[in-house]
Amino acid sequence: YISRDTMRVSGVIENFNQMSLKTNIIPLAFPFIYASNDFFSMKVSPVDLQNTIKQIKNIWEKTLPGNPFEYFFLDDHFNNQYAKDIQFGRVFGIFSGLAIFIACLGLFALASFSAIQRTKEIGVRKVLGASVNSIVQLLAKDFLRLVVISIVVAIPATYFIMDSWLQNFAYRITIGWWIFLLSSLIVTFIAAITISYQTIKTAVSNPTKALKYE
Repeated sequence: YISRDTMRVSGVIENFNQMSLKTNIIPLAFPFIYASNDFFSMKVSPVDLQNTIKQIKNIWEKTLPGNPFEYFFLDDHFNNQYAKDIQFGRVFGIFSGLAIFIACLGLFALASFSAIQRTKEIGVRKVLGASVNSIVQLLAKDFLRLVVISIVVAIPATYFIMDSWLQNFAYRITIGWWIFLLSSLIVTFIAAITISYQTIKTAVSNPTKALKYE
């Protein structure tokens, strides 16, 4: 150290993110000015960490008596920068789960209502030789068509929202097409499972009871 305006460079390190990934890497210098240090940084082994902290505390109290010993871990400090994003992800996940559950209830109720409305039709089809698979396909195709339409409408909106959110990060991933393909398959599978019980139950029912309905 020579003066406050002139310093001797002791070393150069590679660029690293000293802040969250929402911020670009900026030039950073580490001057050694003992009088202005607010805290000391130490690299410690994770093995027997509690004993290491205890030893550091003993040295601190002997060297700087009367000063409180306070410490934090750098990884926790960095993680705090993403606390809002983590909280947002948890809240979004909870409400997404509730939305899926409510949608499944509505889809199940709609499938039940449709099966009841077409009871006589299904009975006539079975008497004329329609198979269980054909009846299931007949009842399921209308609902799966609605699911496909909802997927087509949801994908552009989802892409726009996700892309806008990722713009907050200086370093971000790209949204791959496989994400939408996988989510579409999962949604279709959930919808199929939801309506399968009612459609199969209706398809295997006794056609004589269906013809006597009302």
